Amino acid sequence: MIVGWDASRIVREGRTGTETYSRDLLRHMIPLALESGHRLRLYTRGPLAPEDVGLDVWPASVHVRRIGMPRLWTHVGLAAEVWRHPPHVLFIPAHVVPLFPPPHLPILVTVHDLGYEHVPQAHPLRQRMYLRWSTRHSVRRATHVLADSRATARDLEALYGVPREKITVVYPGFRRPPTPTPEAVRAVRARYDLHGPYILHLGTVHPRKNLLRLLDAVARVASLPVLGEDGRELGPPQLVLAGKVGWLAEPILRRAREPDLRGRVHLLGYVPDEDVPALLGDALALAFPSLYEGFGFPVLEAQALGVPVLTSRVSSLPEVGGKAAIYVDPLDVASIAEGLARLITQPGVRARLIREGRENVRRFSWPRAAEAVWQILQEMGRGR
Repeated sequence: MIVGWDASRIVREGRTGTETYSRDLLRHMIPLALESGHRLRLYTRGPLAPEDVGLDVWPASVHVRRIGMPRLWTHVGLAAEVWRHPPHVLFIPAHVVPLFPPPHLPILVTVHDLGYEHVPQAHPLRQRMYLRWSTRHSVRRATHVLADSRATARDLEALYGVPREKITVVYPGFRRPPTPTPEAVRAVRARYDLHGPYILHLGTVHPRKNLLRLLDAVARVASLPVLGEDGRELGPPQLVLAGKVGWLAEPILRRAREPDLRGRVHLLGYVPDEDVPALLGDALALAFPSLYEGFGFPVLEAQALGVPVLTSRVSSLPEVGGKAAIYVDPLDVASIAEGLARLITQPGVRARLIREGRENVRRFSWPRAAEAVWQILQEMGRGR
């Protein structure tokens, strides 16, 4: 059996959750294909090296097909390729199925989230219209649909009428960040001029991340001293926003500069991957009160590093965080401030969340996710 795989996102710069999903799922699926004697055909826009997925060389059963088309890559380039040389089954790890694929080609597609339906104001109109059209087309044409969470599966049923039996929820795995050394922590603090305890937000500075309300909540608790495990006061908390500045970010940036937050907010911009473990691992807590998430990787990364988490009780976030997070109403500044106050003033709460968080992350693994997806692909490809 030949499994075609849209690997175009793996080589993108500025990798996000979707690109990470494609890369890490492929990395753990290659051994499964080898064991079962099947082949993988990887479709890509540009050069794709085995190092991009953590291999030294491509196995003989893996073939890379580069499709050189800068525009309309999916709907023209990929479509033409699978018409000329059809695989037995096609996997699209992000929700854009070619407009006119071969009619009898089984297609498996992953839908990561429908955030543009829940927070439409956070997306330009043109982008929102394309996302709505492409996702509707993809789930209609796909033979089967993967969802990252039960929340996304419910959205697909309720908003797009996808039959429940056509959807399988497969939780992604995640890469455990390396435990930072004391030297790495000191270097990162010096690089970003950070002093004293800080609460970290990790992600794009963007309205969907609910940062205006987070900033208002931080202003309410700014006078509370952080209490250490021994009861000593460690100084007032700072807020660190680590992530590139996205669309519609100007009101967030203005709020961070207002008098009641002056000197309390650090805007770091884009942080390279190698700095994230030390920056996250030394945080007092992760604050992630997003309005919507298809899957909250920063929650798991924080828990794996022993960092307490505050997040929203909406979308997939309770599924991801389990019992190991403080959940707040993301639309209520008072709720966010109350959760922050607990993290700042109650070291016992932080200790409990750290213990439970390390246990919670055991539920998510890339080998388990790859095995589940591979079983579906094999079932779809039988008889082809």
